[in-house]
Amino acid sequence: MKVESWANLLTLLSGIGSTGLLVPFGLLRPPQLRAQTHILLEEVTEATIEGRRKSYMESISGVALLIIDDFGMRKLPQTAAEDLLESVMRRYERASTLLTSNRPVDDWGKLLADVAAVGAMLDRLLHHGHVLKCGPKSWRTKTAVTD
Repeated sequence: MKVESWANLLTLLSGIGSTGLLVPFGLLRPPQLRAQTHILLEEVTEATIEGRRKSYMESISGVALLIIDDFGMRKLPQTAAEDLLESVMRRYERASTLLTSNRPVDDWGKLLADVAAVGAMLDRLLHHGHVLKCGPKSWRTKTAVTD
């Protein structure tokens, strides 16, 4: 798979080690920022409250590789769709974004409660992007030792 200098990658389905799959990409493409989705969004909220939103968004927009991990694993704030869309729009055709999720893309509109924002976000992520669909079974449960 040929990856352009600012290509995006989405890994879908859980329990298959998608986070581990992203490690080599991070090693190949420093500088980077890796954060679980809910933590990244909490930081955006904090920056907004403290009046630092613009500088924070510029900082995550400027990093060569942003790894957004575990999208859909936890409940997200009401502003999640807007915040993620803004981040993706700022990075579009400028920097790479890798996103892992245990949720099918079809559920993202419901998860973020904003179908239009999800459509715009996916449009930008998938243009110049690659989707790595894994699973369907979790390797953790498949290899679990039973008593």
